[in-house]
Amino acid sequence: TTTTTTTTTTSTTTSTASTKVEKLTGHLKPGATIGILGGGQLGRMIAVAAAQLGYRTHVFCPESDPPASQVCNSHSASPYSDLSSLDKFAQQVDVVTYEFENISAEAVEYLAQKTKVYPSSKVLRTCQDRIAEKSFITSLGIPTARFSNVENVSQLTSAVQNIGVPSVLKSNMFGYDGKGQVKITKETDLNTAWDAILKTGAKSAILESFVDFSREVSVIVARSPTGKAVAYPVVENQHKNHILHKTIVPPKALSPQTEKKAKEIALKIANGLDLIGLVAVEMFLVRKSGSDEEEVLVNELAPRPYNSGHWSIEGCNVSQF
Repeated sequence: TTTTTTTTTTSTTTSTASTKVEKLTGHLKPGATIGILGGGQLGRMIAVAAAQLGYRTHVFCPESDPPASQVCNSHSASPYSDLSSLDKFAQQVDVVTYEFENISAEAVEYLAQKTKVYPSSKVLRTCQDRIAEKSFITSLGIPTARFSNVENVSQLTSAVQNIGVPSVLKSNMFGYDGKGQVKITKETDLNTAWDAILKTGAKSAILESFVDFSREVSVIVARSPTGKAVAYPVVENQHKNHILHKTIVPPKALSPQTEKKAKEIALKIANGLDLIGLVAVEMFLVRKSGSDEEEVLVNELAPRPYNSGHWSIEGCNVSQF
């Protein structure tokens, strides 16, 4: 039975982390309750998968009637800033995860003081902030597009002079599906471009060099509390209007060397994050001049189930959920 209220609802099965989570492996015991921050499509799919494995779910989000609330055991409709509701939520679940990264990192940090939260708030903050994300990736020796932090028009002017055109100006946080982005060319008025970023509510931005990639691929990695990590197959993604239109598995004419490199990069990132949970690594393949070899550049990370992994529900013996 799904219970949806504007306040925290206690499920009929009360549980505590000490009794429902095995300390050494982090494995959830049957009947444990998984708390999910966010009530959208991915939260719904997580709840369905959890039920099939014998777990209960409790969704916490500001919306009163989100998609996930229709299939979960309990639903709390409260702002992420409501500490009292977060306290009650933490008491009613054995572990917490989140369905997307555009949520309050402060709420995740607060919950982590009360119960187990995977992935960690450190992972979330890294993936929320484009500068922090790309700085982390490059610190591992993994290539990305050239980038520069931008906090005003003066810095944007300097960044364009350094990186060149064409380039892409993106809001530093909470952008997705092409939102909060402006392509910079020789004809672009930089004041207008910066105003467009500010209108999204962003206070800072990142300027990235334009990547003339041949195609986009992604790899999802699952990593356990004991550090065991596995990579799903490399997939090719095709977009329409910045939104994923088609995922191809396996990618056409992908060399074994490129496939191996993409998986190694994804696993290196998951281990570098000290991840517990899932991370999707989106990558651009760039043809090297005069060669059939493809360079792999990381574009962005998502510490959650990813739309390019939905095929795994029917296509793998263990889906991403």
